[in-house]
Amino acid sequence: MMIPIGTFFFRYRNVLFPLVFVLLFFEGTWPICENELIENLEIVIGIIVALSGQALRALTIGLDYIKRGGKNKQVYAKTLVQNGMFAHCRNPLYLGNLLIFTGIGVVANSLLFVLFGIPFFLFAYMAIICSEENYLENKFGQEFKDYCKRVNRIIPDFSGLPTTIQSMEFSWRRLIIKEYTTTFLWITGVLLLIIKNIYLGRGYETSKYTLLILSVFLLMVFLGFCTAWYLKKSKILRLK
Repeated sequence: MMIPIGTFFFRYRNVLFPLVFVLLFFEGTWPICENELIENLEIVIGIIVALSGQALRALTIGLDYIKRGGKNKQVYAKTLVQNGMFAHCRNPLYLGNLLIFTGIGVVANSLLFVLFGIPFFLFAYMAIICSEENYLENKFGQEFKDYCKRVNRIIPDFSGLPTTIQSMEFSWRRLIIKEYTTTFLWITGVLLLIIKNIYLGRGYETSKYTLLILSVFLLMVFLGFCTAWYLKKSKILRLK
């Protein structure tokens, strides 16, 4: 049952997943908390959670990359990647996504997103994983079964991680080329949500300097995105 559901989510996730983020705009109706001190704590905690997800994605992509998006919107794998972060977790990119999504929900102070958005993403990714594992088992057979016995599906085993990092070359080029859009989108989203919540909850006059600082950060993120985009499109920065 989960396999066809996972195939559906895999094919249409780029359309369905953004729609779920609409829930972030209803935090004024269902806030997690209305206490200013706790809201500030939520922002800190949410950013830490999201950054941990981004760090996991960065390590995964920089050490040993797996083709995202499949092929023709279908699950696809040319080889069974077992090195890098895939030696510690079978789905580190998906775990990174879930941490980022959770962090965004906490930063947005959106109880609706936390109660419904996060469970939706958990279900969707578990279904996708079932679909992918069915494909991988059919294609790689015993090799994939042995891999599953050694490595957890979603909870990372960080033992031996320093050895993994030291034994592999980290590709900053690949990280920037493959990840700059994702990083730009979620950081921009977080900053805009913080700006919106501060402006609506505290007013412009009492928080104008905070809003100014956040706007500067937003501009810096945009300039970073433009720089990465230019380096990629001009082929100054490209994979060897």
